[in-house]
Amino acid sequence: METIAQEAIGISVKGTWLDFALIVLYFMGILGFGSFFGRYTKSTKDFFFAGQRFSWWLIAMSMIASIVGSYSFVKYSRVAYEHGFSSTMSYMNDWFFIPIYLFLWLPVIYFSRIVSIPEYFKRRFNESVGAVATLFVLLYMIGYIGINFYTMGRAINALTGIDVFWAAVGVAIICAIYVTAGGQTAVIMTDLVQGFLLLLAGYALFGLGVKALGGFSSFWNHLPPDHRMGLAEFNVPARFNFIGVFWQDAVVQGVAAWFLNQGMIQRVLSAKNVKEGRRAIFAVVFLLQPVAAVAVANAGWLGQAMKRAGLPGLEALTAETAFVDVAYRLCIPGVFGLIMAALTAALMSTADTLINAVSAVGVNDIWRAYVRPGRSDQYYLKIARWLSIAAAMVGIALVPVFMQFRSIYQAHGFLTAGIGPPMVIVALGGLLWKRFTPQAALWTLLGGAVLIGVSVVFPEMIKPFAHGTPMVGRLEAFTYMRALYGLVVCGAIGVGVSLFTKPATPDRMKGLVWDSVEEAKRVFKGGEPNEEPGEKVRPVAKVGETVERVREVCGSEIRLVEIRLDREAMEKMAARPGDLLFISNPGWWHGGLRATHVAAGEPTAPRDTVEVPEALLSILHVREGGAVVVEKII
Repeated sequence: METIAQEAIGISVKGTWLDFALIVLYFMGILGFGSFFGRYTKSTKDFFFAGQRFSWWLIAMSMIASIVGSYSFVKYSRVAYEHGFSSTMSYMNDWFFIPIYLFLWLPVIYFSRIVSIPEYFKRRFNESVGAVATLFVLLYMIGYIGINFYTMGRAINALTGIDVFWAAVGVAIICAIYVTAGGQTAVIMTDLVQGFLLLLAGYALFGLGVKALGGFSSFWNHLPPDHRMGLAEFNVPARFNFIGVFWQDAVVQGVAAWFLNQGMIQRVLSAKNVKEGRRAIFAVVFLLQPVAAVAVANAGWLGQAMKRAGLPGLEALTAETAFVDVAYRLCIPGVFGLIMAALTAALMSTADTLINAVSAVGVNDIWRAYVRPGRSDQYYLKIARWLSIAAAMVGIALVPVFMQFRSIYQAHGFLTAGIGPPMVIVALGGLLWKRFTPQAALWTLLGGAVLIGVSVVFPEMIKPFAHGTPMVGRLEAFTYMRALYGLVVCGAIGVGVSLFTKPATPDRMKGLVWDSVEEAKRVFKGGEPNEEPGEKVRPVAKVGETVERVREVCGSEIRLVEIRLDREAMEKMAARPGDLLFISNPGWWHGGLRATHVAAGEPTAPRDTVEVPEALLSILHVREGGAVVVEKII
């Protein structure tokens, strides 16, 4: 028996042998490229956080590749075909809470050396809250992996006729291989390539479509008048309206994606310092996301205009097939293959991030905490790789579940509104309100989940929050407005329980709430921070003895190699012995790949020289006597 999704997309085969060859070559190339970076993965810190060494531009470009999943092209093209320019709303809603993220949440998690979202909940509240949060985070991320695999399966089905499920299995295998080999470094570097490709392909498709229509004026004039509006109607139609998109995508999905998505957290924690992380987020939200909104949605706008203009070859075009059909209609053999390779890029750039994130939570919050505590880092690195494979397998198992929804947008909305609200309330409550208690956090997660689950069985409960939007079906009933319902009931539980229970002790909250960032900096350094402004220095490298500084941070040892500069260089950096430094290859285009954090030793090196252990030179890809760049971190 066919599912709704299979009926919608059909099994028509598109593309030529050249298109298929290009797609296969792309798969093989990205597999080899990602696996290559396994050489940079020597520890769990490398596997999950890429050694915390990357520059803002590399982080930003790889983040936008993760944000633009394969479901984005298909999902937003469908919405764009039905509703026009208002389809970009979801990409334009993040700006209003970004100041909280940049100046409160990011420094708290970075300086507190948080390695996972559940760890934050555990340290801010208690172990029980951390355990429940682990379950929520895993459900959220594995659900997203399933949606991405399902989307790619549908696209390959449209191209080749291969069954949706088995097509998704093939994609999952490729993602699992290179993520398992290279970890977060492989994710960042492959996503850098894939980010450029998907934006290039999106705009190339838009240009071809406008040209086929005879220019931008013709494209604009062939859009229905209501499709030219930037915002959807307030509460109609039922499946896409302004108020629903605001509560679901802007508030719940926006906060969940930035504050709670372990994959995005790991990406920003891979930056060499907080300043670089802030630059990356700013670039993503205010530059790359608006650019990406046009790239992923324009096939829907083009499809509507082209069909109304009467262009041949689009007789079977529907909202569900808008992206594939428009790309096939506009592109010559080979170019169509490149466009579909971009869809593949979007899939893998999101799925690889989530697979690595699930592995991080599994290792740090389950395996290291409960299953096998106290083992070596190499043991946990091996477990991380096995868990990456397991995450891909579970994601595949969810594909048949998402195939039951009418559209990817509906499946995405159901996942967001069902899991997001309890986590959003607890995260923001824990960060911004010291009075938010551990008991309130636990009851918000558990009680909120129960009440949201009941609303799936009895969707009439959401009606008072629906702003007049009609109920359509039962599985999808009030899909968007469930987010507001969830926020209200979870917020009521959190505030109510907090007023009648005791908050955590001040010592427990140090470095974990909005006004204790200075304490978090002490945690990060393992000593008093040094934030006196200084400059970068560019000495030449000289081999010196290997000395390690060992610091106790959050119950574990942090080991840093010590380097020695001359006194003048230390004064120029405004650095003191024991400060955290960042040493890198002078080529900016490496983006931090050839760099690492070190500790400052006593200023005993000859003038314009830095004494480093010989092993450090291989990391930097610098020979003795070659120049390096050194800067103070804190």
